[in-house]
Amino acid sequence: MTTPLLITSAISAEVTIGGHSVTLKGKLPLNNTTAPEFKVVDDKFNPVHLSDFKGKTVLISAVPSLDTGVCALQTKRFNNEFAHFNADVVMLTISTDLPFAQKRFCQTESVDKIKVLSDSVWRNFAEQYGLLIEDRGLLARAIFIIDDEGKLQYQELVKEVSQHPNYDAALSALTKIAAVKS
Repeated sequence: MTTPLLITSAISAEVTIGGHSVTLKGKLPLNNTTAPEFKVVDDKFNPVHLSDFKGKTVLISAVPSLDTGVCALQTKRFNNEFAHFNADVVMLTISTDLPFAQKRFCQTESVDKIKVLSDSVWRNFAEQYGLLIEDRGLLARAIFIIDDEGKLQYQELVKEVSQHPNYDAALSALTKIAAVKS
């Protein structure tokens, strides 16, 4: 497991793929600020917005492609962990995979508790969260947690795209953030 790259200021970030540096387009948002709105699609190409989850604590797991081992394991891990949280928590996996491929993956791998969404149409999530890998059209691997008031409270950008995020740190943060009620 790698050490998470925790973001404390809006920055343009670099990550690596196979040890080779790639640049991310845009800037990562700041913690303790309103989480940027985004528009992605579900498996039927229906638009889904962050605002659809208003009043919920939202964990976003961004992955490059569900058709890779680490992305598949990351998505299945959060699907399994979902049972430990109440109905006020929503978990999303977002990738640039086409909705058809995501639906096939979810059926094959029994991913049925979290929402798997596609940024393939507009790349709006990638743009708003600074995760689009230039010249690849893929998302960098990252975790974001947004509290029930819409504030970004936690994020981890995984420095090497082929590595896992720090699941324990993200789940611990989610537990703390979801337990805090205003």
